[in-house]
Amino acid sequence: MHVSWENLQLQPQLIEALRKHTIEAPTPVQTETIPLLLAGHDITAKSQTGSGKTLAYMLPALQRVDTSSSAVQVMVLAPTQELAMQIFRVAETYGEVIGVRTQQLIGGASMQRQVEKLREHPHVVVGTPGRIHELVKSRKLKLQGIRFVIIDEADQVFNLGSTVEVEVLLKGMLRDRQIAFFSATRPQAMAEVEERWMREPKQVNVTPDAQASSRVAHYFVVCEKRDKADTARRLIHLLKPASALMFINETDEIANYEAKLKYEGFSVETLYGDADKQRRSATLARFREGRLQILLATDVAARGLDIADLPLVVHLDPALDADHYVHRSGRTGRMGKSGTVVSVVTRNQLFIMDKFRKQLGIPLQEKTMYKGQLWTPGEEPGGRADEGLRRGNAPRRAETGAGAEKSGTRQADRQTEKRPSARQASSGEAGAAAPIAVRRAAEGPFGRTARASAGQGGSGSAGASRAADPQRSAKPGKSKKELERERKNKGAPKWLKAKRDGEPQ
Repeated sequence: MHVSWENLQLQPQLIEALRKHTIEAPTPVQTETIPLLLAGHDITAKSQTGSGKTLAYMLPALQRVDTSSSAVQVMVLAPTQELAMQIFRVAETYGEVIGVRTQQLIGGASMQRQVEKLREHPHVVVGTPGRIHELVKSRKLKLQGIRFVIIDEADQVFNLGSTVEVEVLLKGMLRDRQIAFFSATRPQAMAEVEERWMREPKQVNVTPDAQASSRVAHYFVVCEKRDKADTARRLIHLLKPASALMFINETDEIANYEAKLKYEGFSVETLYGDADKQRRSATLARFREGRLQILLATDVAARGLDIADLPLVVHLDPALDADHYVHRSGRTGRMGKSGTVVSVVTRNQLFIMDKFRKQLGIPLQEKTMYKGQLWTPGEEPGGRADEGLRRGNAPRRAETGAGAEKSGTRQADRQTEKRPSARQASSGEAGAAAPIAVRRAAEGPFGRTARASAGQGGSGSAGASRAADPQRSAKPGKSKKELERERKNKGAPKWLKAKRDGEPQ
């Protein structure tokens, strides 16, 4: 049965604003929750990310505001500054059409300015638990008039340790206030808070239909840990997304990945919890406007981000658990649009992919990169020709002359050896097959193999003999001491070489 906005008993001004923004009909979570919230029920709504949860609670919250009162009547809590700012923009957009005043209260912004804005008597405040708790504690924000409390991404709010702050806020409100939790998952900590503070809550559990699920493709590729950045580079070249959001687990690794991807010519910036508010806001704005191709982010910083038409999410580190995988992956395929999610894992992390596949019931498939396409292992042209790609090594470019002869010899040598697949290697099924671990000189920051060239250093055979016998490369007639000095000077700065050359022999 088709449900319209009019069926949900929303005010005509709100419906007109929705259609002005080309939102013609409610999503399933909006259809389920709006009538319950307008009727005054406490609810816990569990729905996939990108399903329209913000409007599901914001529209009834705005409609229930008494604009003749000067008190704060609605409080919305979010786990991160970025998500709070997104929610505030929605509240502001739809609130102004019915005369509802809104204000954001987030950490990292000037508290004095926020206090001054509170004197303008907003009806709705949107913020982070820490800053709102701070304002209440300093008696700058009163809770007695609040009739409706909403916690978005509630699972993350409680997992981040904000339970005490949230419960202090709830304790300061009237007992007949309405509470709503919205989240993609429902952990135990969240269930315990529901039990303590909600009155006969209604459970709303909206699961995506098969058609909606099929719009997001879930893949993983296997490589060595040292090759993850190079694998990300190749994914971008292969999939050619307009933009991509890449997740990593450790903030310490962000600069490393950023430098490597910038070296390849990508426009890259980072988003992490320790960055100041202004920098994070500016970075997000550039990404939304299409001025950045890649955004590197941690879980906390990117929680709840709504990036329109984001085509690709890459897990450079596997998600910590199934819930984190859902939240990360939910940045693409929002509101029924298509998207791609790729996890970059090592052989030792393959079990995580198996676990997510079972827990989430999604077709999480292993893929390899070969000739500009993603292939299922074993189905690529040439069968095992792409085995090296599965390990994260870039394909060799065509070579000529002596270099090509050397390359052909090495390729022939490799053909005689049995190489285990990524999954066999991880499970010990390779038997007695000898692993190949030839690592040559690095070319650029990704560690791609340096190639011999006929035009440099003579013929390939001469280069090979010199590599095999380093003594032959030394000039005859030099003493042992001179050779040692020459070895030490290799790669040293000029001032140090000059100093050493001035020392007595």
